[in-house]
Amino acid sequence: LLEKMADISLKEAALIVGVVAACYWNSLFCGFVFDDVSAILDNKDLHPSTPLKNLFQNDFWGTPMSEERSHKSYRPLTVLTFRLNYLFSELNAVSYHFLNLVFHVVVCIVFLKVCKLFLDNRSSIVASLLFAVHPIHTEAVVVGRAELLSSIFFLAAFLSYTKSKGPDNTIVWTPIALTVFLVAVATLCKEQGITVVGICCVYEVFIAQGYTLPALLDTAVQILRGKGSIPFSMLQTLLKLIVLMFSTLLLVVVRVQVIQSQLPVFTRFDNPAAVSPSPARQLTFNYLLPVNAWLLLNPSELCCDWTMGTIPLVESLLDVRNVATLTFFCFLGSLMVFSLRYPGDSSKTVLMALCLIVLPFIPASNLFFPVGFVVAERVLYVPSMGFCILVAHGWKKLSNKSVLRKISWVCLAAVLFTHALKTLHRNWDWESEYTLFMSALKVNKNNAKLWNNVGHALENEKNFERALQFFIQATQVQPDDIGAHMNVGRTYKNLNKTKEAEESYMIAKSLMPQIIPGKKYAARVAPNHLNVYINLANLIRANESRLEEADQLYRQAISMRPDFKQAYISRGELLLKMNKPLKAKEAYLRALELDRTNADLWYNLAIVYIELKDPTEALKNFNRALELNPTHKLALFNSALLMQESGDARLRPEAKQRLLHYVKEEPQDSNGYFNLGMLAMDDKKDIEAEAWMKKAIRLQPNFRSALFNLALLYSQTGKELMALPVLEDLLRYYPDHTKGLILKGDILMNQKKDIVGAKTCFEKILELDPNNVQGKHNLCVVYFEEKDLIKAEKCLVETLALAPHEEYIQRHLNIVRSKIASLGAVEQSSHPSDGTAATEAKKNSFQNLKEAKREKTTTQSTTDNKEHSKIKKPTEKSSVDKEAPKKSTKEIKDIEKKRVAALKRLEEIERILNGE
Repeated sequence: LLEKMADISLKEAALIVGVVAACYWNSLFCGFVFDDVSAILDNKDLHPSTPLKNLFQNDFWGTPMSEERSHKSYRPLTVLTFRLNYLFSELNAVSYHFLNLVFHVVVCIVFLKVCKLFLDNRSSIVASLLFAVHPIHTEAVVVGRAELLSSIFFLAAFLSYTKSKGPDNTIVWTPIALTVFLVAVATLCKEQGITVVGICCVYEVFIAQGYTLPALLDTAVQILRGKGSIPFSMLQTLLKLIVLMFSTLLLVVVRVQVIQSQLPVFTRFDNPAAVSPSPARQLTFNYLLPVNAWLLLNPSELCCDWTMGTIPLVESLLDVRNVATLTFFCFLGSLMVFSLRYPGDSSKTVLMALCLIVLPFIPASNLFFPVGFVVAERVLYVPSMGFCILVAHGWKKLSNKSVLRKISWVCLAAVLFTHALKTLHRNWDWESEYTLFMSALKVNKNNAKLWNNVGHALENEKNFERALQFFIQATQVQPDDIGAHMNVGRTYKNLNKTKEAEESYMIAKSLMPQIIPGKKYAARVAPNHLNVYINLANLIRANESRLEEADQLYRQAISMRPDFKQAYISRGELLLKMNKPLKAKEAYLRALELDRTNADLWYNLAIVYIELKDPTEALKNFNRALELNPTHKLALFNSALLMQESGDARLRPEAKQRLLHYVKEEPQDSNGYFNLGMLAMDDKKDIEAEAWMKKAIRLQPNFRSALFNLALLYSQTGKELMALPVLEDLLRYYPDHTKGLILKGDILMNQKKDIVGAKTCFEKILELDPNNVQGKHNLCVVYFEEKDLIKAEKCLVETLALAPHEEYIQRHLNIVRSKIASLGAVEQSSHPSDGTAATEAKKNSFQNLKEAKREKTTTQSTTDNKEHSKIKKPTEKSSVDKEAPKKSTKEIKDIEKKRVAALKRLEEIERILNGE
């Protein structure tokens, strides 16, 4: 046999590459669908920030193996290849599909090498080409990398074992050691890789040693009767098999330890027969065998999901489908008898083909333990190798007969061509979630899961109205499907139909099994179905009067599963809303006991500490979240704001770095740029602050806080006229922005000397808030500027009534009254010197009031922000000088210049440090 095993020629390899490329080129345009959504898009183990050790602690989907919701699919080496894809191309689907295509080519070439052990060269190429184009492989090639990788090492392990027989039937241990290693690698790619050990055992006994079943039975009978001894060659064979089986047993023990001796939790919706009573369970599982065989023979109607009601249960011996089961076992039995009973190359070929069909399929057969599906096309990837060998072997027999030679070639060409076309067409079905599940509905309309999945695809496109139709149809196809009712409820919620959403959630809740004392709840229902309590609670807690009812639902979910992490998280959020931060803290700490590697939990706990007024502990928890996930956006943003709000200048550089990291992750979020601008303002980096504020406004032209703070920045840096257009934009979006109106009025009055415009601003403020002291006081100043002293006095009296404890208002009222009194004295006097004194008094009084006006319009300007904030008080205040009637005009002008200079220093801005 080793002499028959020829190397693959370049032409043969090129032929296979060309055929595979022709059949699967369009698979490169498929997105991430079906299993790839969970295995790639939602799997954090692909990210470089995740420690490599997590790949060996989590299942294929990134869920810790210790968690009951884990699927227990342990395939770390497959996930490692996904991670390499992510390293080079992140989530570019083309690169993932291209690598899958390469792996399929490798499998086809290695399979050709295996075929040449049992078939002639021409038949081997036929088998390999049929395998390359078979439509049943579309799922494996598009989304089944685990099958592809496992198959490579599966075949390599078998090829290695075929070299373990040396001259004179001696044992060559190196190939055996390599075989054990390759079996372990295949198993770490996908569980069925371990079944190659059974194929190696059959090969050793019936192919390498040349035994037949009658010969083995005869030898055993002779030994038992004491008429003979065990031949040395048989002892060698037993030794090889014992070593191989012992190594396999070790792998099985390790695998059981990895899953912690727990099988995954499946529901009756995933595999209805698994929870059916006898004989329905046995009859259905046996009927599934001919169903799988038919898919290999006639892959015309393929479906990505065969669960739920796709294949009705076989509940009676009188069911006509039992005929198919009986026929299948009769045909399989006759092939087994032929291959085991008779010597010769033909029987050996049939035997190895049957081994490749049967043994790799056993883990997915449901015959020994239940699995999470009824039929899955991807698990037929390796069994189809045996099928292709059988077809090629049969074709060889036909083509050797002169009468059937031409017909056999025509049939072969037709099969290869039609299969290739079907594969090419089938690839387009996998282009998107919507196309995939719609194609499945054409094959089977009795599977509620398919209706649900089409709904999910439409939901992802925000087409909630159409999604609702498919979800409702799912509930009609399977009225007791909890997940379908949950989907209906969620969609109603998205459509803002709260009443209908609650009704759907209540139906789903009523379908949940009741708690049975002493019986573990998780063993009877899928953990994700418990989300009905979370979803219902999240819905009703929007009503402030129903918060306690929502809390009761969270506690009910926790009572059913004390390790239900999401229930603790959601309850913690609710308790914060109920202003119970200490209880929220307890909920999050309990969740952290279940999962200390969850960055979101540390983040939520940090928010609790903010509510508890403990910023130091909050910052520690933000930092823990970032240690686990350095790109955690909310932790980056809020920890930076907390540092900024602390007032500690030593923390500002780190706050800036986190905000820069945040805007790198969220380049379209204007809040990040705004807070960078606020940091720059704190550091007196005016040019940098201006640039960040402008960028925030470009992204969000109506950004209230950014517009006001940019205007304030211009005012602070002596660019008041540049502030005016910004304030115009602010007031166009927010006409009732009081602080904006105050700042605009101040600039109009002090810089542009536009008394009318300033008056309009202050009157607008009083329209919005008649009790606004600052606006009313500034309007009083406008009256003074207009020389309407009586009106100014009345205005100040009213302002003083609003704020009787404000000393500056009383002081300014005294100035106005003094001015009125001095003007009255001038009118009664006829002496010129008195007139001069009165004029000087007027100038001084005017200047004093003007100075007082500036005090209020400049020092009381504040920023506002939509985030939680605190006000930073100005460090200086201006004062109003007393009257100096004896000073000269020149002295007054000098004093005025000094006061103006002082005012520029007084424009220290009250700003808000954002701390949401």
